[in-house]
Amino acid sequence: MSRLLAALTTVAVAAALAVGAALGAVALLEATPDQPNTPLITYENAGAER
Repeated sequence: MSRLLAALTTVAVAAALAVGAALGAVALLEATPDQPNTPLITYENAGAER
């Protein structure tokens, strides 16, 4: 009976760790990085050509 309890406990702990790792991976993938609002191209004389 002790072996069965140890096996069931091991399976339950392994399943909990797998679910936790999966949720952690999903949370990391859905995290949006901070993106600065700086343009890639700037024009020095944008107002002079109008």
